[in-house]
Amino acid sequence: MLAYILRRLLYAVPILIGVNVITFALFFIVNTPDDMARMQLGVKRVTAEAVAAWKSERGYDKPLFVNTAATGTGRVTDTIFFTQSARMFAGDFGRAEDGRDIGHEIQSRMGPSLAIAVPTFVLGLLASISLALLLAFFRATALDFWGVVLCVAAMSVSGLFYIIGGQFLISKVWKLVPISGYAGGLDAWKFLLLPVFIGVVSGLGASTRWYRTIFLEEIGKDYVRTARAKGLPETLILFHHVLRNAMIPILTGVVAVIPLLFMGSLLTESFFGIPGLGSYTIDAINSQDFAVVRAMVFIGSALYIVGLLLTDLSYALVDPRIRFDR
Repeated sequence: MLAYILRRLLYAVPILIGVNVITFALFFIVNTPDDMARMQLGVKRVTAEAVAAWKSERGYDKPLFVNTAATGTGRVTDTIFFTQSARMFAGDFGRAEDGRDIGHEIQSRMGPSLAIAVPTFVLGLLASISLALLLAFFRATALDFWGVVLCVAAMSVSGLFYIIGGQFLISKVWKLVPISGYAGGLDAWKFLLLPVFIGVVSGLGASTRWYRTIFLEEIGKDYVRTARAKGLPETLILFHHVLRNAMIPILTGVVAVIPLLFMGSLLTESFFGIPGLGSYTIDAINSQDFAVVRAMVFIGSALYIVGLLLTDLSYALVDPRIRFDR
């Protein structure tokens, strides 16, 4: 098991390097350091001296990947890529274009993101699995038919519609909760209630339909027919045998999502004014802040790799046939 974990972690290193290089190259294909300087300075007619000073202050006056003017290791280390991107592997995310420390911003914004993502994830998972088990229990009935119809209809609606409709109906018309904003401490629940509710409802259709398909596939297998032949009740078969054996495909999607909860929700945080990592990323994209975008892409890639590793390891917990000896 330990050898397997170490091997997967070693595989992650070239993947992260590749993602880092591709993100770096794509960004500078779209925007050169001169374009970044003019945008950050915020002046239509910027002098060449001001652009050069801005680039020099932030290290953008160096070559991108290879510094032919340097000697030895300086050809690689004295470049924009090494000074701006390679140091992230040591946990140093540098500073944003406005001078704020990116690491500090990530730490301060992680709390609001988790306050929305964790309840949405847990409640959505429990609700979708419960509804899927209900539809599977009453399969081939009117309840199952109309349940599938509602799931398909819910899947067809954009998540943006749920956000705007929820804000209009619950906040503006019924005035039950604030329409946007955020407050720390015990008052945070008033601002988190609507985003969490909308997050659960918007993902309920797709998740329920997917879990129902998994349960119906398990119900048709031989071990279920054997259990019925032994006289076991349908509820015991469904909740004890079917649910347990369906955990492997469920874990494939569930465990891989857990690390990505730290990244926050881009649309939800932006529309509800939540100062989390999602809104932080959106603001960085709008202002073309390369340092923040680079850091968030790197963190997202690292968390996704951790999620895949956790998925593989969780298989061994629910399926004793799986071993990682090789």
